[in-house]
Amino acid sequence: MFSKVLIANRGEIAVRVARTCRELGVSSVAVYSDPDAGSLHAGSCDEAVHLPGRAPRETYLDVDRLLEAVSSTGAEAVHPGYGFLSENADFAEAVLEAGAAWVGPPPEAMRALGDKIGARRIAAAAGVPVVPGISEPIEEVEVLRSFAAEHGYPVAIKAAGGGGGRGLKVARSAAELEDALDAARREAIAYFGYGAVFVERYLDAPKHLEVQLLAPSPTEGLWLGVRDCSYQRRQQKLIEETPPPIFAERSSEMGRAAVAMSKASGYVNAGTAEFLVDRDGNFFFLEVNARLQVEHTVTEETYGVDLVACQLKIAAGEPLDISQEDLVARGHSIECRINAEDPVRDFLPTPGALRGYEPPAGEGIRVDTGYRAGDEIPSEYDSLLAKVVATGADREEARARMIDALKEMVVEGVPTTIPAHLTLLEHETFKRGTHTTRTVEDSGVLGAPPTDVLLVVGRPVRLWNPAMAASAAAAIHAGSSGSGEVTAPMQGTILKVLVADGDEVEAGRALLVLEAMKMETTLAAPRAGKVASLTATAGATVVAGETLAVIE
Repeated sequence: MFSKVLIANRGEIAVRVARTCRELGVSSVAVYSDPDAGSLHAGSCDEAVHLPGRAPRETYLDVDRLLEAVSSTGAEAVHPGYGFLSENADFAEAVLEAGAAWVGPPPEAMRALGDKIGARRIAAAAGVPVVPGISEPIEEVEVLRSFAAEHGYPVAIKAAGGGGGRGLKVARSAAELEDALDAARREAIAYFGYGAVFVERYLDAPKHLEVQLLAPSPTEGLWLGVRDCSYQRRQQKLIEETPPPIFAERSSEMGRAAVAMSKASGYVNAGTAEFLVDRDGNFFFLEVNARLQVEHTVTEETYGVDLVACQLKIAAGEPLDISQEDLVARGHSIECRINAEDPVRDFLPTPGALRGYEPPAGEGIRVDTGYRAGDEIPSEYDSLLAKVVATGADREEARARMIDALKEMVVEGVPTTIPAHLTLLEHETFKRGTHTTRTVEDSGVLGAPPTDVLLVVGRPVRLWNPAMAASAAAAIHAGSSGSGEVTAPMQGTILKVLVADGDEVEAGRALLVLEAMKMETTLAAPRAGKVASLTATAGATVVAGETLAVIE
């Protein structure tokens, strides 16, 4: 086993990896940016290296700085966590060239599966069902029009290097194709460094099921059950569970398909094969995430396996001493991702100070978090505050424990998704297990259906809670007769400016695209008029409340 491991990440996953390192007697090294000075993850490790700066590109995404940290601390291995550089084959290769071990799949397997176009080809060759699509990069919108004419709408335009819902845009009509293509390319460049995109038939309202993989070698593969990750907003997961409440009879088939993909790509270490399942139970390959998943916790709880320990052992060349026959699920586990977001305002990220923070505890409850009371949730990074995991003898016991845990949890200072989680857990679709990837956004589970969209403080807001409608309407009325200022709702980076000074715009016209906490927010004109005093420029960082334009 390694004597020292550098954790190239932050927040709860860095704390999680450090915990297993301690249990294995391995020294851990943290890296931290300026906003993360004094963070829980930095203090959880035996050493900590400062990466000066705030933005991800100059800290957690700066390969040279991370390699310097590996060298200066004498770390023998690098664990990338998830997100950031965890699926970056060039980084993995650079770590190996520097003489350290990479706690993840080989760079060549990462390249083969990290490119979603290549992964589709591998899946098809391995006999795994794929969604109808074009396994080539799309350059022209006319190709999309031809595909849609043959297969119908909606269609999904996806970043070749994407994952976790990033770089995925859905066009439901011909009028939306060009904007969707542009947005998918923009996100692809922003998150993954290159703008290649492809197209697939979009499966409306499917189940999102995924298989946990462990590959001790390129010719060996184990699968650890199937997780249901269907409760989502903006293609981002809210609640995950295992075993899946329905279509569990397809688990073995999906598991064998995942192992076939693993062997076909020369995969090693932990990973996840994701599938979409239609109403008839037919499953289709979606992607392979060549890393540890956020929701690995529910698999650990039901299978009694420390996946991080397995990752470290595989990377160190040690045997796992686990066979497929040993892997039997016991009980049921549910995870809720608690994010600093406001469900009432279309899950708008809400960075800020945690004035009070008390995670829940009790029988069958696990909390993975990267924060404490008094910490600041920075706007530069993901909005994930904590993962609450409830495990019971069966699904209903796990669900009841989760509800109690969320009611017990105290978060003061920022809005969170906890009220949404409580509503979702009590909804009949979840109780029956019939919820899909569209349930949150289409069914009105959280209140008003998504057609109730109004302009509030210069941006379109989906009103999930009908009780907010009156006060929101009052705010709109006041805004339309006021200064016409368009202000930043939070600190973030301007991704795109869609208008120019002097342009005439209608009320609701999209003006700017702001990225904060790994989410895009479109700022719209609060009223009809002429664009004046436009100060926003693409790539600029803005602070909450900053005036970006005025509509006269």
